[in-house]
Amino acid sequence: MEGVTGIGHVAIRARDIDGMLAFYTGTLGFAEMFRLHTDDGGLMLVYVRVTDQQFLEFFPNGTGEAPPRDNVGYNHLCLTVADIEATLADLEARGVPLARGLQTGRDGNRQAWIADPEGNRIELMEMSPSGKQAEALARLRGA
Repeated sequence: MEGVTGIGHVAIRARDIDGMLAFYTGTLGFAEMFRLHTDDGGLMLVYVRVTDQQFLEFFPNGTGEAPPRDNVGYNHLCLTVADIEATLADLEARGVPLARGLQTGRDGNRQAWIADPEGNRIELMEMSPSGKQAEALARLRGA
């Protein structure tokens, strides 16, 4: 689609917003940027920085459980990392357990999986210069 420059944010409804923010800002190290409030002063959302152009929005007062992975809709969040082994060592030092250990995916990229406190799945991916995404981009650019 013409004019799209990226994905700006992913919005996540949280049952325990304080616990989720502790994980994403404290444990993963993302920065809280700002909070928006409703007209009556209640918390509407918290904006968290992933990069200067990519953010997570956390909304309070969620109900229910994280959907099973085969449900229609949101499946997981993928965070790209420069060095997956260094990232996994850092997460281990921070006490974050792996939901699925290091492996090479069918797309040729190395990946591992964690989950946030509410069970939302997070893929960590080190993009390979010879992975399927890189091959497809080369074809797209006529290289």
